[in-house]
Formats: sequence, C-alpha cells, structure tokens
Amino acid sequence: MSGVKLFRTATWVAVAIVAGIWIGFSGILPGTGRVQEPVSTGTPAIGGPFELTSHQGETFDNARLAGKPYLVFFGFTHCPDICPTTLFELTDLMAQLGPAADRLTPLFITVDPERDTQDMLATYMTAFDERIVALRGDQTQTDAAVKAFAAYYRKVPIEGGSYTMDHTAGVILMDAGGQFAGTLDMHEPRETVMAKLRRLVGA
Repeated sequence: MSGVKLFRTATWVAVAIVAGIWIGFSGILPGTGRVQEPVSTGTPAIGGPFELTSHQGETFDNARLAGKPYLVFFGFTHCPDICPTTLFELTDLMAQLGPAADRLTPLFITVDPERDTQDMLATYMTAFDERIVALRGDQTQTDAAVKAFAAYYRKVPIEGGSYTMDHTAGVILMDAGGQFAGTLDMHEPRETVMAKLRRLVGA
C-alpha cells in the first residue's frame, strides 16, 4: 500500500471512530436525525399518585406510604369468592409474619364505588386483619388508582338487572421506595408467598 493510501485509510478510520463516539454520546441515529429511544429495562410502570378515602373516613394517598412497603389488591364487597378468599389469605399471612407484618400496609381498593360505600366497607373489613386498609373513591379517583397500578376492571351485567365486576385478581407488591416488587398469586405454595413477603419487609 502506498504512503498516500495508507494515510487516507488511517484518516477514514479515525473519522469513523470519532463519529461512532459522537453517536454513542448524542443518541442520534445516523441518517435519521432522530434521537435513539432508551432501551427498556423490562420493569413494568406500576405505582403512581392516587388519592382515595379509607373505610375509616380518612383521606389516604400515596404520600402516606412513603418509606414503607405495601400491597395492593383490587376487588369489591359483592365478590362471591376471589375477594373474600384473598383477604382471608392476607389475614393469615399477616399473622404468620408476626411483628414484621407491622412494617407492611395492605390496601384493598374497591372497583365498585357505586355499591361500596364507606359504611359498607367499614362493616366488610371487620372480618379481616385490622391492618388491611380498604379504600374507595369516586369514579375518576378509582380509574386513576387502577391506572396507577396498571390494573383492570370491567362492569359485567348479570341476569336480573344487577351486575358483577371483572377485575385484576393478583396482589401487587410495592417496596419501601415505591417501586414495583412483583405479585402474589394465592395459588402459589405458601412457602413461596411467605418468602416474597419476608423479602419485601426485610424479615
């Protein structure tokens, strides 16, 4: 290779390296003028601001949970099986956790505010661990809470002119930093569920 060709080759290699470094730092995709989108970490966007009212009549928002792990379960008092079963399971799990359970706040958020009044929720919750907080809001507040936790619900008409609610059935785990930490499935082995809760509260 001649000296001129060698010089040109070295120059183009240097230009390519500098351009590559600039693209890496700028995030601009070559030939498009567009900023490269950040690569997703795979962590779901779950958890966000909400404001509801507890079954004891107190305003309850996400700020009250700062620095403390918590659980979120969506349901409704007219639910025939999944909701009461899950709440009874949570009651048993809280008892099994012992003193460490005091570091945890389980939330039961109704997706049926039309029927689940504060008085209805207050009566309903007497059957479960007193540390479980039932929450309700108007339709807008309910929708905001459901969206914040990437949950789902739908009103389903049934025979006789009444209705039931289809909804997310899992229990959402949130850590002390307000970050999504997984879910509980009550069909999992009890040891698996307890391990998740102990990890969440640092026990």
